[in-house]
Amino acid sequence: MSRRRLLSLFFSRRASSQSARPDQEIHDARQWLSALSPKSIPRLGQVSFSRASGPGGQNVNKVNSKATLKVPLQDLLPLVPRLLHPVLRTSRYATDRSQSLVIQSDESRKQAANVDSCYDKLYELLQSMANEVIPGETSPEQKDRVQKLQRAQNEARIKDKKLHSSKKSSRRGKYDD
Repeated sequence: MSRRRLLSLFFSRRASSQSARPDQEIHDARQWLSALSPKSIPRLGQVSFSRASGPGGQNVNKVNSKATLKVPLQDLLPLVPRLLHPVLRTSRYATDRSQSLVIQSDESRKQAANVDSCYDKLYELLQSMANEVIPGETSPEQKDRVQKLQRAQNEARIKDKKLHSSKKSSRRGKYDD
């Protein structure tokens, strides 16, 4: 799926999600999750650089290679399904003061690699949260099992009603004389 198609899918969801039913929202969220890839996430937010910490010698002391990605939630939330909004707001990367996600990376000596690592972390965050929140498809075996249980429950209910009815009708016969 092309990036343009993904963006149009993301933005069209914003208009349709106000009137969507819960099962439709789940269906849309599943579609979104299946289309999610590291390349499909638009390059949102601002990236700043600073000096990394830890071992590394003179490179760490002289070069601003640590990348910090700051993605405002107001820019990100329209792109993700509504089911993920509360989870994103309580994420370990979320900041209350600036209402944004702050992701840092100092894994590489190169700024570009650290920026890519920040976006990879954003992708992994979205993927893991979506896998936790969005319910999976029900298998045909599970659907059959549920239907059998519902039928058995309905038959037991009808049997109980008939037993109760016969009990009451037998009482009527005694006192009518």
